[in-house]
Amino acid sequence: VRAAAKEGPLAGFPVVDVKAVFYDGKMHPVDSKDIAFQIAGKHAFREAFLQAKPCLLEPIFDIDVTVPEDFMGDVLGDITARRGRIGGMETDGHFQILKAKVPLANLYKYSTVLRSITQGKASHRQKFSHYEEVPREEEQKIIAASKRAKDED
Repeated sequence: VRAAAKEGPLAGFPVVDVKAVFYDGKMHPVDSKDIAFQIAGKHAFREAFLQAKPCLLEPIFDIDVTVPEDFMGDVLGDITARRGRIGGMETDGHFQILKAKVPLANLYKYSTVLRSITQGKASHRQKFSHYEEVPREEEQKIIAASKRAKDED
């Protein structure tokens, strides 16, 4: 079961925080081999896991973007395009502090993009917040990409 959980059935990612309980099993000194139990455990885990309707989770980050008022529209549009959810705004002189939650996968190279769309006048901080279920459409893309990569190997 541990081996099966290391490469989850959905997209090959590890399955974490799962408990498995075996209720029955018999060992026969002649016919029982370790590999047979490993294979049975892997199949049982896969079947039970898929029946539970699993989903992929993604890390969500809190970001605070300090941006001049002139660039607020561009920054808001960019965060929304990254599947970000705006949580609020605060004023600090001629700057706005934009608070949002954004999936980590969509923050790749964000500093560079932010500097580009604000002429280097904005900054941001980010920290881990929590995990959330990946939207179905995104999940299907991830699973398909994982299967393609596996087929290429």
